[in-house]
Amino acid sequence: MVSLETPICEFGKKAIDFTLPGVDNREWTLEDCRGANGLLVMFICNHCPYVKAILQRLVRDTAELREFGVNSVAIMSNDPAQFEEDRFEHMQALARQYNFPFPYLMDYSQSIAKAYGAVCTPDFFGYNSDLQLQYRGRLDASNKSTAPPDAPRELFNAMREVAATGHGPVHQVPSIGCSIKWRE
Repeated sequence: MVSLETPICEFGKKAIDFTLPGVDNREWTLEDCRGANGLLVMFICNHCPYVKAILQRLVRDTAELREFGVNSVAIMSNDPAQFEEDRFEHMQALARQYNFPFPYLMDYSQSIAKAYGAVCTPDFFGYNSDLQLQYRGRLDASNKSTAPPDAPRELFNAMREVAATGHGPVHQVPSIGCSIKWRE
């Protein structure tokens, strides 16, 4: 397993459109997912220990962000042939288990992850109401283990700021996670 860090935020970069199948058996587009005050696009997967360490907090934070007009969407771009846990039926089970408050989509071709420049799971792209990138940091101080309960909610606070002002914080700590499992 290769651990990678996300690059710094390219402030103002536009979100890339997509049409992807969700675990709810419907097709989702960028427009379907966006909120009035922003959108959080997350590249996650089922098997990654970094993702597993944050799942409960991720569900909490994305649910609470909806109160600020920020919607979220999770995209799984790993090659499921490499990790059985990342197969579509396991994605459906995970979304049910955690009651995901966001669509969980499969990027079979991996073209969306490549277009966004996603490098790891988790990889977060926080957009304002104009779908301009404002956040490319981590959820919190968690890594392969969950951060202490009093750890600052970095992603939540940044996206709340984006919802209120249209701009993200200048200082952002990169996310760290498992490399995306690209097809040969």
